[in-house]
Amino acid sequence: MKKILFATSEVHPLIKTGGLADVAGSLPKALLSLEQDIRIILPNYQSIKHIEQPRYICTLRIDNRDVNILETKLPDTEVIVWLVDYRPFFDHPGNPYVDEQGNPWPNIAERFALFCRLTTEVAMNRAYMDWSPDIVHCNDWQTGLIPALLSLEKPKPATIFTIHNLAYQGLFPASMYQSLNLPGKLWNPDGLEFHEMLSFIKGGLAYADRITTVSPTYAREIQTPEFGYGLEGLLSHKQDILSGILNGMDLQQWNPESDPYISQNFTISSLKNKIANKTALQKRMSLPVNEDIPVFGVISRLVEQKGIDLIINCLKEMVEMPLQFVLLGSGDNSIELELQNYARLYPEKIAVTIGYDESLAHQIEASADIFLMPSRFEPCGLNQMYSQRYGTLPIVRKTGGLADTIVDALPHTIEDASASGVSFNEATPGALLEAIKRTLILYNSKSAWRQIQRNAMKKDFSWEMSANQYLALYNQL
Repeated sequence: MKKILFATSEVHPLIKTGGLADVAGSLPKALLSLEQDIRIILPNYQSIKHIEQPRYICTLRIDNRDVNILETKLPDTEVIVWLVDYRPFFDHPGNPYVDEQGNPWPNIAERFALFCRLTTEVAMNRAYMDWSPDIVHCNDWQTGLIPALLSLEKPKPATIFTIHNLAYQGLFPASMYQSLNLPGKLWNPDGLEFHEMLSFIKGGLAYADRITTVSPTYAREIQTPEFGYGLEGLLSHKQDILSGILNGMDLQQWNPESDPYISQNFTISSLKNKIANKTALQKRMSLPVNEDIPVFGVISRLVEQKGIDLIINCLKEMVEMPLQFVLLGSGDNSIELELQNYARLYPEKIAVTIGYDESLAHQIEASADIFLMPSRFEPCGLNQMYSQRYGTLPIVRKTGGLADTIVDALPHTIEDASASGVSFNEATPGALLEAIKRTLILYNSKSAWRQIQRNAMKKDFSWEMSANQYLALYNQL
C-alpha cells in the first residue's frame, strides 16, 4: 500500500471550475478502492460546498503567517481531505482563480505559493499529523512549486506532476520571486526561471520525478512547438519520465441506464428507447418534433480552443441540410451573441442555451444522435466519452485525448466493429464540414449506424483502468 498526498487547486464536488476538479474527485476514490492510503490537500476557499463541518488539526507558521489545517472527507467517500485555511487569502467570494467580478486574484501567486509551502511541510511530516507520504501527486501550475521545494529536502517523498492543460502556466514577473521569499538556489534557467519570469509550472516540470499528462497523444503533442507553449524543449528533454494516462469518467454520474435527468433510460440492448429522449429534447428546445431528423449536440466552453469558430463557420451550410442543432455553453461574449443570432434566424433548426445546466447537459448527451467536438487541442476531454456511453456518436478533431478515445468510422473499422465516431485532421471549417457530411451518410445507413453506436457504448472509460496505470507508476517510484 502506498501513502499518497494528492495536491490540487480544485476537487469535485467541493469546488469546480473545470476538468481538473473531475479528476481530483474521481482518481483518489478509485485509488482508495485499490486499497491505497490517499489524502487530498487543497485551499479552504469560501465557496467550498457539500461538506460537513471540518475539524481543526493544527496551525503551522509559514513565512510569518499562521496557517491552519482542517480535516474533512470527500462527500460519500472515506477519502480524507485536508483544507489549507488562511482567511486573508482564501476567505473571499469567487472561485480559486478569479473574484466575483471575474477578475484574476491580484495576489494569486502569493496564495498558491503559500499553499505549496504548507503542502511541502505536510509532505515532510512536519505538520504534527504523524503521516508521511511515499508520493506527492501534484496537479497543474498551482502546485508546481511543491516538487521544486521538495527537491531541497533529504530524504524526500517521490513526486509526480500531472499537466491537465499546458496553456495555463502560472507566469509572474521576476520581482515576484523576491517578494515570495523563495529559496535562491531554485532561481536559474534550469529551475523556476523562464525567459526572466517566474514560472510555477516549470517547478513541476523541472523537479518532479515523473511527469504525466491526461492522454498519450497529448504527451507527444506537448513536445512540439505547436502545443508546447515554449516548454517543448524541456518536455522533450524529459521524455523518458513523461507519459500520458487517459482520464476516466464517472460511470455512476453518466449512465444511460440510471440517469435521473433523462426522459427514458436505456441500455445497449434497449437502444431503441433512446428515441424518446430525442423527442423530449426537441420539445424542450422548441424544435420541430421529428424522430428521423439527426440532432447534433454541442456542450462546450465557447472559446477558440474548443473549435467553436469552426462550427459557426459551418452553420450556414448546416441549416441547408436535414438536421437540427442544439448547443449549451458559455464563454466569449461575441461568440455567444453570434450563436444566439443564428438561433433567432433559424428557430426550426437551431436552439442555443447560454450558461451551464447540468440536467440539460445530460439530456443533450442522451438525446442527440451526433456530438460535435472539433477542438484545436484537447488534453483529454470528457464529453466525447460521455457521448459514446450514451450511443451519441462524436465528430472530433484528431488531437490529444480525442485521438485516443475515438476510432474513426472507415470501411475497415466498421467491418472489425471498432469504429466509435468520426474524426478529421485539419482545424478548418472545410474539414469539419466533410466530417459532418460523412456522418450524415452513415446515419442514413441504419444497420451500420446501430453497430457503431453499440461499439461506442461497449467501451471502457472507467477510472479503475486509469487508477491502475497511476498505481503502476507509483510502484515504479
